[in-house]
Amino acid sequence: MDSLYLLIPIALLFCAIAIKLLLWAIDNGQYDDLDKESWRILADDDTPKSAADTQERSDQPPEQKS
Repeated sequence: MDSLYLLIPIALLFCAIAIKLLLWAIDNGQYDDLDKESWRILADDDTPKSAADTQERSDQPPEQKS
């Protein structure tokens, strides 16, 4: 029974911290657009390289940055 006097306030403190973090995340826009990232990963942003472009690049030595 004595342990409940310690465990109940600790549990209430954890709940209060979790609610505060949830409200902070909502206020900062963490849950504004949940579908954007799932559609972005499916979008094909890479442009296909032609065989001639690849051949030209392989014939030239790599450029050195100074």
